[in-house]
Formats: sequence, C-alpha cells, structure tokens
Amino acid sequence: MAEMTVQLVAVERRLWSGKATSVVAQTTEGEIGILPGHEPVLGQLVEGGVVRIRTVENDLVTAAVHGGFLSVTGEGVSVLAEDAELAHEIDVEEARSALTDSDDVARARAIARLRAAGHSA
Repeated sequence: MAEMTVQLVAVERRLWSGKATSVVAQTTEGEIGILPGHEPVLGQLVEGGVVRIRTVENDLVTAAVHGGFLSVTGEGVSVLAEDAELAHEIDVEEARSALTDSDDVARARAIARLRAAGHSA
C-alpha cells in the first residue's frame, strides 16, 4: 500500500504526524484529496474547514481547521493551520452555543467543529 508522511500543525502545537494513505482538506479553490505521489501543490485552507487524514492503520484523524495552508511536496503533506482542534478535543455543547454568535467567522468555526466531531449544525 502506498503511503506518505503527513503532519497537521497549528500555530501553537503539532496535532498529528505520521504515515497516511490519504488527506482531504477544504481549500479556497474547493475540496482537495491528496494520495501518495500527488503533484506538488500549495492551497489556502478555508476558515472553518475540516481536514481528514486516513492513516496507514486505516484510522481516521479528523480536525476542525481554521485558516492556514496545505502544502504537498515530494516529501509529504503539511497542513499548517492558524488554529485547529482534533475531533475528540471538541466540546460539542460549546460549539453548538457558538452557532448563535452574530460573528460570521465564529459561526463558521462552530460549524466546522461540529462537523469534525461528527455532529450536524
């Protein structure tokens, strides 16, 4: 099975790194799927997006990602987020309460957090 090195990093910490078989992310140009051997690309992540990484062990790592970049090189994939939360770290009730926020960015983040945690908005 083909694999690639992937790292998911936010400004304050590394959330996940390891070997993966695929990465799916939402960029300003649309959703992009990355498989091993993908051509080099640089994409800007959307505010309030979700990144999904399928590990070589067939586990799914899901994160709510708020801005940043996705970089694909011959060495692997780097997801460099301004802010990100892994699905199991998300407080679903807090995210639900943020849906009523009048700020569009806060609402987009809340929706992404709920989607990453496997809940609907």
